[in-house]
Amino acid sequence: MMKQWVVRGSNGADSLHLEEAPIPVPGEYEILIKFHAASLNYRDIMVSSGTYIWPVRDGVVPGSDAAGEVIQTGNKVTRFRPGQRVSPILHLSHLYGTITESDFSSGLGASHNGVFRQYAVYNEHSCVEIPSTLSYREAATLPCAAVTAWNALYGGPRSLRPGETVLTQGTGGVSIFALQFAKVGGAQVISTTSGVGKAERLKREGADHVINYREDERWGMTAKKVSRRERGADFVVEIGGVNTMVQSGQAVAIDGQIAVIGRRAGAKSGDGGGGEGSHGTSIATIRRILVGSRQLQEEMNAAIEVNGLKPVIDEGVFSLHELKEAYMYLESGQHLGKVVIDVD
Repeated sequence: MMKQWVVRGSNGADSLHLEEAPIPVPGEYEILIKFHAASLNYRDIMVSSGTYIWPVRDGVVPGSDAAGEVIQTGNKVTRFRPGQRVSPILHLSHLYGTITESDFSSGLGASHNGVFRQYAVYNEHSCVEIPSTLSYREAATLPCAAVTAWNALYGGPRSLRPGETVLTQGTGGVSIFALQFAKVGGAQVISTTSGVGKAERLKREGADHVINYREDERWGMTAKKVSRRERGADFVVEIGGVNTMVQSGQAVAIDGQIAVIGRRAGAKSGDGGGGEGSHGTSIATIRRILVGSRQLQEEMNAAIEVNGLKPVIDEGVFSLHELKEAYMYLESGQHLGKVVIDVD
């Protein structure tokens, strides 16, 4: 038997229930994974609170990000063998190219059982080998936030080029991964945050300029002024929604890209309205990012391994039994980097 969390209802952390279940047996094309670590995303909070935009199956095992060891394989598996270190991808059917409508229903931790459990079976084609340079904790942070950041910079109509400028917002998982991936690509990085301690951490990770958005309400124009040749950000990793889109529009360069991620921020008077000139004078492409394919994740893993990148993990690591506390900690916004769960 194994321990697993399930979602019943839509009351946030109170909807989480710890249960016992049989250890699953892999089918002929499946692998059995023993998870060692997992990590949280805001998506998990939305699933448990009834605000996720796609259907959630009652009693589903939540969670999309984890890393573990292959314990057993089906008799027709060719991609993996016992002992290999792997992660499942978030959208189980999104292997290559652009995401399709049918891929939306293959998401882990919503319509399909996720990773907040000790063991799981998945089709071999829905899994990737994790970077050899990372621990299980570090690798468990990658499938959602890191792939999303990689897609924002390298998965669109054109990829980030050396010497270009990237604007990131805050110190959550996607933003810090975007900062790291941008520096690997030779870019200038401008980051926004709200505290001195977080600003120092962003600088240690390589941010060239850090703007305190609480002290500078027009941080979009400030970002444009400090960008290379004052032309603005070629890529904006936009996580704030209507609360920050106006400033992102002020910061973006002509022919730049704004990668819109997440649905956390709500409308706020005087900050999210359009209005004449609210998006500056730029002509930009706006992309909605929905994580990325297995191919993108494999490319990202190779870049992480070759460049020796290390994910930023929050100091507050929780056990599997403390999942409710981990949810509440993530929702509080106190974290810096990824919130990790030790499954062992």
